[in-house]
Amino acid sequence: MVQRRVVTAALAAAVLLVTTGCSSDDGERPEAAGSSPPSSSSAEAPPSEEAAGAPPDKGSVKVVRTVTEDLDSPWGLAALPEGGLLVSSRDEATISRIDEKTGKKTRLGEVPGVAPAGEGGLMGITVSPEYASDHMIYAYFTSESDNRIVRMLYDPEKPAGEQLGAPDTILRGIPKGTNHNGGRIAFGPDQMLYASTGERYEGPLAQDKDSLGGKILRMTPDGEPAPGNPFDNSVVYSYGHRNVQGLAWDGKQRLWASEFGQNTWDELNQIRPGGNYGWPEVEGKGDKPGFVEPVAVWSTEEASPSGIAIAEGSVWMAGLRGQRLWRVPLDGTEASADPQAFLEGDYGRLRTVVSAGGDKLWLVTSETDGRGSPEGGDDKILELQVT
Repeated sequence: MVQRRVVTAALAAAVLLVTTGCSSDDGERPEAAGSSPPSSSSAEAPPSEEAAGAPPDKGSVKVVRTVTEDLDSPWGLAALPEGGLLVSSRDEATISRIDEKTGKKTRLGEVPGVAPAGEGGLMGITVSPEYASDHMIYAYFTSESDNRIVRMLYDPEKPAGEQLGAPDTILRGIPKGTNHNGGRIAFGPDQMLYASTGERYEGPLAQDKDSLGGKILRMTPDGEPAPGNPFDNSVVYSYGHRNVQGLAWDGKQRLWASEFGQNTWDELNQIRPGGNYGWPEVEGKGDKPGFVEPVAVWSTEEASPSGIAIAEGSVWMAGLRGQRLWRVPLDGTEASADPQAFLEGDYGRLRTVVSAGGDKLWLVTSETDGRGSPEGGDDKILELQVT
């Protein structure tokens, strides 16, 4: 019986409710009402080995094929060790398996307890680092009372629609809201689970280390504080975040994260244990003592960043409002050249990008999330070749 860890998120006395602008949320406007982390998440194939020196200043993107289409509000994507891709539907609260060769979709089942609303619902998914023996799938979702992380047994021998076991909650009490729910989860090769959270429009939560809102969390597969975490008896790994939706590791085991700004700057950050990333005191590069500066920033209309992946020495970042895929070449913990945009407007809103190994990426579109254009059609998964 797994011990549940119940964490009560402390609410800040002053509620900073932003009602104007917010052009870099999940869309253009709000909806009405320890040791360093390792080199790749289990949602991604391992990145290619880091080459000596920085990658070229300019890269390229080729759309190899459409893997599958007719998806509804896809959000999380995870590769199964035996082959196949798992994709979560935020609004339908379902997980499906995609045959990456034929595009065939098989619904595993619906995740009970999910309460989709606004930007909340069934979001990030990943597979257990011990998947070969335990066949566990992990999911981050919005319930009626909070955001939480659960794990479920996946049994492909059962009939379609009945392949998910009952959810076992490993962490609860992450603040929920109509917007800013975070939602990305991933395992690193240290076998620890990382999760990104939002501050649900309450800026002070991001600076409150007793709250799980506006943070990157690091925990054991059972939901306990991971050994080596920067704060005693806490799953908090970094803080001062507004709404992180992208997590990825480079070949040197450094953690990177994408973050929504408010009205001015979206960010790409290199994450340090215990680091304070500034929100709500700083948006973008503030040059203020005590806060970690972002590696790259974008105007909010160009990005609204969600998922990120690392391939060929660069961070690849999916843009929602920006409707483009950004490339940021890296030299250590810095950008070696200006960000470069690809696929601008070609596929609408882009939600998730994960490494498919070597120079390949999987890219998930997001036109059916309530913010896309009616002519955008249903969503799809694309295979990309990048340099």
